[in-house]
This record gives sequence, structure tokens and C-alpha cells, in this order.
Amino acid sequence: MKYKKKDRQNKLVEMIEETPFITDEELAKKFGVSIQTIRLDRLELSIPELRERIKNVANKNWNEELRALPVEEVIGEVVNLELDNLAISILDIKEEHVFSRNKIARGHHLFAQANSLAVAVINDELALTANAEINFTRPVKVGERVVAKASVIDQDKNRTIIEVKSYVQDELVFEGKFYMFRSAEK
Repeated sequence: MKYKKKDRQNKLVEMIEETPFITDEELAKKFGVSIQTIRLDRLELSIPELRERIKNVANKNWNEELRALPVEEVIGEVVNLELDNLAISILDIKEEHVFSRNKIARGHHLFAQANSLAVAVINDELALTANAEINFTRPVKVGERVVAKASVIDQDKNRTIIEVKSYVQDELVFEGKFYMFRSAEK
């Protein structure tokens, strides 16, 4: 469906407000226009590029909130965080994350995203991975965006169990259960 410029821009604003981490490529497909048209629309509307939108969300006091590690040590961009409850991060798979011969992401990048998110969600000065049960459910390719969601499923004084599920769009690509040691201080 083709939109007039004003209608497209109004829909663009709505869509970005609903889904702030949508890419220009995804928007171009939805509107049936070029990526350049989307970029020009964003410029006219003073909507920052995706990277800036992610940074703006990530900087919402998380540097002060994170206790077990600094936000810059989390693999991927943290976009949501509720300590001892849940966390979400986004990792865009680039050339440096993949095997050169087949453009498939190296597993340690997906694991690192999930593991660092499991550490970040813990509201403690010390959080270490004691054990992990992981499963890769499909290969991830260069250019894909991985959204990891960590949920605290059990905890006591010295231990926290965190489930992390990673998705490309709505497709599960990685899942893990992380058994975390934490100090007794809170």
C-alpha cells in the first residue's frame, strides 16, 4: 500500500514510537519505499538513527543501576533492565561476529550476549556463572539482529537461576539456563 508523504511520515512516527528498535530496512519494506526515503523522512522529523535510539534507551540511569558489571561490558545494547527480574539486549550480527566462509555467527558471541545479560540482571556486587545449560536452535547470519531476554526464575541468598532466550524476529535461536553464584550481600 502506497502512502502519501505526510501519511507515511505520520505512520512512521507511530511505528517508531511503538517499536523504537525497528531498522530503516524493516520500515522501508513495510512502507514499500527505499531505505533512503525512510532516512530522509527521519531527518525531516528529527528522529535519530537506530543506534542513537538504542543508546538513548540504554543510558536511562542503567550505569548507576547495574551492580555486577558496567553497562559497557554487557555484550549487545541493553534496552530494558529490572534488577533481579528481567533484562533485554540487542546484538546486531556484523562481519566480525561470523565465520568468513559461511557468514554464520560464531556461537561464543550469542553465548556472551546471554551470559553477560544474566550477570547484568543480578542486583549484587558479585555475580559469577557457576554452570550453564545452553542450546543453539538455529544458525544466526550476518545482518540479523539478536534480541536476548533474560528472566530470573529462582533465587536464594547465594544463587540465582536465570533463563535467557534469544530471538531473531520471532524465531528462537538460542536458549540457556544460567546458574549464577552471587555474594550474600544485598
